[in-house]
Amino acid sequence: MSTELSVEASGETVGEAKWAALRELERKRPGLDKASVRFQVVSEGERGLLGVGYEPARVIASCDAAGAGEEQPAFAPHADDSADAARLRELVDRITREIGVRCTIEIVESDEEIRATCAGGELGLLIGKHGQTIDAIQYLANAILFRDRDDRKHVVVDAAGYRARRQATLDALALRSAERAAATGQRVELDPMTAVERKIVHEKLKEDPEVETLSEGTEPNRYVVIVPRSFDV
Repeated sequence: MSTELSVEASGETVGEAKWAALRELERKRPGLDKASVRFQVVSEGERGLLGVGYEPARVIASCDAAGAGEEQPAFAPHADDSADAARLRELVDRITREIGVRCTIEIVESDEEIRATCAGGELGLLIGKHGQTIDAIQYLANAILFRDRDDRKHVVVDAAGYRARRQATLDALALRSAERAAATGQRVELDPMTAVERKIVHEKLKEDPEVETLSEGTEPNRYVVIVPRSFDV
């Protein structure tokens, strides 16, 4: 017997209410086929005069519940993975399942690094605001895989090229800020960043003869300060 998955949502217009309902359905059923969603308009809403008597538009969105809440296929290790690569794949697979992200995971390993790259339709939840979620996953993976080991490798967790894009952005920001600090003779404070992002800025400017960098503040609001070398810190 077929069952339905339904949600109700509201918005200033019917269109906004439909969008909100669709997003809620997608959260409940990842991989939703948007074309299969059926909408019922409960109320078209009332704008009211000068804001008085406003009522939001309300809609109900429904889809076939088959597959809703289904578990993904059980984790299966890859034959080509080393022991460390297999542990990283299993860890990232487990975390992404728990937070509701469906993705494929590619592992590339070298003598110095193991990189797990996630690919999928919507990876914003995995990356998180300013990369906080994916940085936390990467930190956890580094701590778990090479705890109390001398033969440690650097573990990188990436999602659809996020690391490269973010590094390019931070590199450009570091150079612009260093030029401003050197030109004005004043220290330049950047916005709060994760430890991973602060390290990128420090590394980019460590050979710059005109400025030096330091971190100030406390987590999660710790930030980089770029200081002219002639400046009295």
